[in-house]
Amino acid sequence: MVGVAGWLFLDRNGHLDNIAVFAKAPSNDTLSASFLFCGNNRRMNCVVDGDTFWFEGHKIRIADIDTPELSPPRCEAERIKGEAAKSRLLMLLNAGKFSLSAGFRDEDKYGRKLRTVSRAGNSLGQILIDEHLARSWDGARHGWCDGM
Repeated sequence: MVGVAGWLFLDRNGHLDNIAVFAKAPSNDTLSASFLFCGNNRRMNCVVDGDTFWFEGHKIRIADIDTPELSPPRCEAERIKGEAAKSRLLMLLNAGKFSLSAGFRDEDKYGRKLRTVSRAGNSLGQILIDEHLARSWDGARHGWCDGM
């Protein structure tokens, strides 16, 4: 059985802002790499923050989550939680083979590939949400400094 959920968001001009479609189906986890944290010149198989990483020369934005900002964080609590999300994403990506799936929209307005990252049919983004290091992406940025 395959379950599908999707979200559609329009920006203030009525343009498609973000679409993500997530399917729970038998996984075909064939991708893997040894990930490190990104540095000034490192743009291959590295983690930028809790919801963005580079894989095989492509900058990937995890489509189903939002994590605290690191560049720059708006408060110390956001920085701390953002660093925790970044570290956890690194651990999750290095924990074994995974799959990337695209929704209706291939890229965001910054040129990042929008992908759901899964292992054995389970979203790695959902793991970050369950661990309170991320929120479900609802198409809008919400602050991390109030009520953290």
